[in-house]
Amino acid sequence: MKLSNIIYTLSSLWLLLSGFFVLPLGFSFYYRDGLHYIYIFQMIGMGLLSLIFRFLIKRPNELSIREAFLAVSLTWVTFSFFGALPFIVSGYIPNLTDAFFETMSGFTTTGATILTDIEALPKSLLLWRSMTQWLGGMGVIALAVAVLPFLGIGGVQLFKAEVPGPIKDRISPRISETAKILWGVYLLFTIAEILLLMLGGLSLFDSVCVAFGTLATGGFAPTNASIAAFPSPFIHYVVIVFMFIAGVNFSLHYWALRGRLNLYLSNPEFRFFLGITAFATGLIMAARLMRGEAFSEEFFRSTLFQTISIVTTTGFVTHDYEQWPFVTQIILVALMLFGGCTSSTGGGIKNVRILVAFKFMGSELKKLFHPHGIFPIRMGDRAVPERLVSNIIGFVALYILIFFLGVMAMAGVGLDIDTSIGAVAATLGNVGPGIGGVGPVENYFHLPAMGKWILSFLMMIGRLEIFTVLVIFTRPFWH
Repeated sequence: MKLSNIIYTLSSLWLLLSGFFVLPLGFSFYYRDGLHYIYIFQMIGMGLLSLIFRFLIKRPNELSIREAFLAVSLTWVTFSFFGALPFIVSGYIPNLTDAFFETMSGFTTTGATILTDIEALPKSLLLWRSMTQWLGGMGVIALAVAVLPFLGIGGVQLFKAEVPGPIKDRISPRISETAKILWGVYLLFTIAEILLLMLGGLSLFDSVCVAFGTLATGGFAPTNASIAAFPSPFIHYVVIVFMFIAGVNFSLHYWALRGRLNLYLSNPEFRFFLGITAFATGLIMAARLMRGEAFSEEFFRSTLFQTISIVTTTGFVTHDYEQWPFVTQIILVALMLFGGCTSSTGGGIKNVRILVAFKFMGSELKKLFHPHGIFPIRMGDRAVPERLVSNIIGFVALYILIFFLGVMAMAGVGLDIDTSIGAVAATLGNVGPGIGGVGPVENYFHLPAMGKWILSFLMMIGRLEIFTVLVIFTRPFWH
């Protein structure tokens, strides 16, 4: 493993990131918030640092799989550090721990915030905050593979190490074309939501920020009250639709845009995801009705909104779900673990893994009665290879283990059990709001510094799906 290859790759990605400060720079000039100098120096500094490394280090011919894993993990760490600098320099989040937590939360599309007064930030800084989640939604490596030709060599390893889900869909034989298509669909849906939100009465700024948070399933909103600040039912339903879209495999969206709508219902994971969402919504509505709430359009909308927001790991809020019956909170925590579909921007375990795990359990039960029988696990008309089944079962087991270790760690730094469970489920699943002290109307500001660093790590391994990060800490990786 050559460190020079990793540094060259990182420097190229830093150069790409520096270019995105143009947008908050433009908003800074427009709103005259006085932060333009920060973005200018950030662009120049990152650009010069990148060019120096690229000048001193020879371009690698190929990246090994080890180099790709390390480069991807370091990309998310360094991006979070560089992305935190505008918050620190401007003085709005002067503490490194808090600024890094906020930015890691953005890039990993978690949406957990330490801000107690979001609306006090200048609009250019709020836009940058929203941009971090939008860039992280489809993946910064995927964007680089799509637009930077020098990553054509080694791009496959980088793409596979970052894209969520056990199955990496390749729409085109060329990985760069696949990345371009996925980002193109992502951009198309983002523009569509912006236009619909503006049609519903939101300003351009609010529409952009909300759309960035929706399509990335990030959950950062430009208001203290999240989406509850916009009481329009039209706005809520637009966000509901696009949150669901973001939680679905983007490859299916591409083929649907090409006229193959039938692929949605023929896809086992999509049917399972749709069924889980409908079932959970029904259970939560039933629990609320049994407690005596009256059925109304607002009742239906708030339940559907929060269910889809949690299962897609978006984390937007229109209602304080901790005021609902306790059983609904158990359902929502379970949905945090399920997450979205593979190749979506949602976090969590992913529905395809849950479905395969259920099928695996069913297969094992059949073997109790037919010990010599062969019961292959099928997804649609295709059998799932045993190696992939083993990988999925191992991932699910490791995810649950890390969840319990995380809860113990957070309890160890002084949090109560409800807050520990809520914080770990919400950060490992890249959801944002949890339960207890980090519920829908709370934030993460009051957590101890050590707890914030632990949760930042959980955000990253949740976004990069555990193996990509944890493999770096194994002896075989370095030998």
